[in-house]
Amino acid sequence: MKFFVDTADVDAIRDLHELGLVDGVTTNPSLIGKSGRDFREVVAKICEVTDGPVSAEVIATDEDGMLSQGRSLAGIASNIVVKLPLTLEGLKACRKLTAENIRTNVTLCFSANQALLAAKAGASYISPFIGRLDDIHIEGTELIGDIRTIYDNYGFETEILAASIRNPLHVKACALIGADVVTAPPAVIRSLATHMLTDKGLDAFLADAKKAGIKV
Repeated sequence: MKFFVDTADVDAIRDLHELGLVDGVTTNPSLIGKSGRDFREVVAKICEVTDGPVSAEVIATDEDGMLSQGRSLAGIASNIVVKLPLTLEGLKACRKLTAENIRTNVTLCFSANQALLAAKAGASYISPFIGRLDDIHIEGTELIGDIRTIYDNYGFETEILAASIRNPLHVKACALIGADVVTAPPAVIRSLATHMLTDKGLDAFLADAKKAGIKV
């Protein structure tokens, strides 16, 4: 399973990339807006930090606007993936951009039927939002399982990019179900390496080594 980091914080992306924990990056207008910097400048800088896929989202809502913005975004760097909303206009734009060999990430997916349409439109990635479903008392990870079954039934090549990841349990569930990618904030990715028993065991080993005068 691939790990994408969901942020526009270039320093955080660089840090995780150096650890070998980043296969790609997802952004959205909200994340980039928090940086206070120019949208295209931030996206270009992220593309310099990682050679993995970098999702950059359009803000148009009509097909023509999405096509124009998508082509413009794709021109920033070769690893750009154009992020499109899961609407009928977005699906039309997805099909045309895909035909132009521009990779797409269809986002804001909340149902298996939506994911089916995105795959038929040729999306490179589908982004089901787990945490936001949990917020309205719907089991978000069940959607990942439904999409996995449908895509496997028909051999769709669209990758399942599990989004709105809130905690390590979400990551584990997605890995067990078979999501192709999870995208999560830097703090969640870092938290995967921590366990209190690891810390406790390390403290004990170091204490015993000191007591025994062990030197390496």
